[in-house]
Amino acid sequence: MMTSIPVSVSILSAGYCVHPEILTLKGGTVRPVAFPAGYVLLRHPQHGPILFDTGYSARFFQETAKLPASLYRHITPVVFKEGESAVERLREAGIPPEEIRYMVLSHFHADHIGGVRDFPRAKFIYLQKAYEAVRRLGTIKALRAGFLPGLLPEDFAARSLPIGEHSPKRPLDFGLPFRDAYDLLGDGSLLAVEMSGHAAGMIGLFVSDGGCDYLLCADTVWSSRAFRENRRPHPAASLIMSDRREYRLNFDRLRQIHENFPDLRIVPSHCREALARWGTGGVK
Repeated sequence: MMTSIPVSVSILSAGYCVHPEILTLKGGTVRPVAFPAGYVLLRHPQHGPILFDTGYSARFFQETAKLPASLYRHITPVVFKEGESAVERLREAGIPPEEIRYMVLSHFHADHIGGVRDFPRAKFIYLQKAYEAVRRLGTIKALRAGFLPGLLPEDFAARSLPIGEHSPKRPLDFGLPFRDAYDLLGDGSLLAVEMSGHAAGMIGLFVSDGGCDYLLCADTVWSSRAFRENRRPHPAASLIMSDRREYRLNFDRLRQIHENFPDLRIVPSHCREALARWGTGGVK
């Protein structure tokens, strides 16, 4: 195992958005393709259920009901049905929202934080620079950055456990292209690495379920084909990137990880293939 303590892993999704595939994959089709808004439920033996992102929720449509925020869902059409939200899926599985004590946020795009307000007792773990990149933006700049402030609860700051330069780290001794990782819970179970480029301060997460190792790589790529076939996104996609150089760096790191660790399950948040292969279809 790449991590010290195994956790149960359920790969799920809450709604999806629609884009021409060619924007996310060089040589892809120009027709619109569905990209699921993935999130992951991790069951920790001591800390209970933990969420990695949330996908969409009905609140996304409330926050984008009027201009200028409504431009978001016109540019990026979103499909979401009642019963698909993380809080509803967890309730169906017998997990009330109050049981979620920790939530890891890969970054602050709306399709990753859409359900954050549904979990009233969760503490939020994220890279400090990710929040600093968006928290003071005006309405239009926040919209361009894919951030809808109303998706966060009013007490977000009070419930936050941000990762900073002095946060605990552990060395990664497996030949990975990262020297160390943030030890989010201090027990080696959740190891986070910065994978900025798509968004400032975005993190990926190494976890193990005892039988398989996973890298939850958020939006480092939009599909598994990208790193497997070395197919970067269309140059137009750079318009929504926080840093093109960092994007290329972490894209190449992901390819290296895939080549050196073929059994590692790399899970991009919007990959239909990964969801179909390793998604549970429900909470386990």
